Amino acid sequence: MYRQIVEQVSAKVVAGDWAPGEALPSIRELAAANGVSVITVKRAYLELEHAGVIVTRHGKGSFVAESTEASRAHLRAELMQHLDQALARAERLDLSEAEWQQLVQTRRAARATDGDTA
Repeated sequence: MYRQIVEQVSAKVVAGDWAPGEALPSIRELAAANGVSVITVKRAYLELEHAGVIVTRHGKGSFVAESTEASRAHLRAELMQHLDQALARAERLDLSEAEWQQLVQTRRAARATDGDTA
């Protein structure tokens, strides 16, 4: 669950939904909103801080980092991990390059039709 929080926060930052310097929900607020433990959100915030996506100021809370480049780099690194996993599965299925590209195009079209771009 903490991975989902990391991905959601990163995506909001990169999309500009949360501006640099903007306060994030408190750990307790986000835990209650997502129905998870405070420890789960704390773990997500720590990972985001280590990645440079957010900064935490003792006694003040967590804020979006001033630069979104770290957020983009973090999301790109996650994308590369997912691509590596997908390519490994494609290799196990012995998919050709053309089949792989067709799968990607078909999936992208389906997501556009469904309005699922998250």
